[in-house]
Amino acid sequence: MGRKTNHEAQQPAKEVAALTLSEFESQATALIDEIPEKFCSQLNGGFLLLPEVKKDGDFYVMGEYVEDGVMGCSIILYYGSFAKLLQGESRAEWLNELRDTIRHELRHHLESLAGVEDLVLEEMAELEAFMKEDK
Repeated sequence: MGRKTNHEAQQPAKEVAALTLSEFESQATALIDEIPEKFCSQLNGGFLLLPEVKKDGDFYVMGEYVEDGVMGCSIILYYGSFAKLLQGESRAEWLNELRDTIRHELRHHLESLAGVEDLVLEEMAELEAFMKEDK
């Protein structure tokens, strides 16, 4: 006697491997080490990894660029936000999101040094479009 099968198209199983905080830190460090030193100019606060979740309203904050007159400029990554947003996602998805977040926040830094706000304007337009869709 054979086993019953579902005749609907079956999706291949997705490899699920959420990164632990330690693995996340290791992967983030490897990605950051690939960045040419000249792009980290004046990023005197460096890259920081915090274990917590950070939200801004309904949105998870994966990372942020911070300019502080006392502490300097830094990029913060929020592991807890990655864990919440990427729960059940593959290791590859975690790494893609981590890479994209690092690049995104580094772009904020570079644009700040150049005195432009193109990324900020893009984010504001995306948020405005999202708010219109939500109505």
